[in-house]
Amino acid sequence: MQKYKIIVILGQTATGKSDLAVKIAKKVNGEVISADSRQVYKDLDLGTGKVTKKEMNSVPHYLLDVANAKNRFTVALYKKLADQKIKEIVSKNKVPIICGGTGFYIDAVVNNINFPEVPPNSKLRKDLEKKSAPELYKILKGIDTRRAKNIDSKNKVRLIRAIEITKKLGKVPSLITKNPNYEFIKIGLYLPAEKLKERIKKRLKKRIKMGMTKEMQNLHKNGLSWKRMEELGLEYRYFALYLQKKISKKEMLEKANSEIYKFAKRQMTWFKRDKEIKWFTPEEIKRLKYFD
Repeated sequence: MQKYKIIVILGQTATGKSDLAVKIAKKVNGEVISADSRQVYKDLDLGTGKVTKKEMNSVPHYLLDVANAKNRFTVALYKKLADQKIKEIVSKNKVPIICGGTGFYIDAVVNNINFPEVPPNSKLRKDLEKKSAPELYKILKGIDTRRAKNIDSKNKVRLIRAIEITKKLGKVPSLITKNPNYEFIKIGLYLPAEKLKERIKKRLKKRIKMGMTKEMQNLHKNGLSWKRMEELGLEYRYFALYLQKKISKKEMLEKANSEIYKFAKRQMTWFKRDKEIKWFTPEEIKRLKYFD
């Protein structure tokens, strides 16, 4: 049976994954499937660092702008759409390139995870949303220790969903069925702590100059609630607080930079579990003759 190669470019935020994906796509006749849990939303552009048309350099990109930010987008839906795009790309004799930093999305595709169809429980969600992330994590750990070991303990949305599924089914099923038709080549990008902090600061400053504050104001003007913006996390959370005058601009910048760095550390913790990933710094990638 023929195995189709799929390239996966993953790693920490602000390390240049999108740029690398485009360069590889040009070399191997590839097309890119985004694996970013916020870039799936329309109009969340500068705040998520979404790749621009110019940066795409004529390489087709998929699973960007496929959902309304007012609604929650699920990993189950992501996997369904990503599987469809992989088949489409392969059918054109091109190479699928999955690129992003959302480990749960990437694992869903690579491990071919089948997600249980459990409908939302609005009453339970309303009760759980009042709790903090540490409280939710403690609840999940008490009812499903296995799921608690491989979840982002700071992500309230995923914690609530895991609790919701566990309460319905008794536990979150581990339905991993590796797809024998695909071979995944995983390339990871990372930066040492101080360099990463500096790059995060520079990137946030650049995006603010490009109009990120205006983007946030327009999102709210067009019906995205402050609460939903805060749920979207990182830049959106702290800009929402700033625009409501709950924190100063200085506090907003400090908190955003700090939380983005903490997020990058959590990304690395997630990805380090996978021993198949070949890790590089952006500088090491540039020195590879392959990209001359």
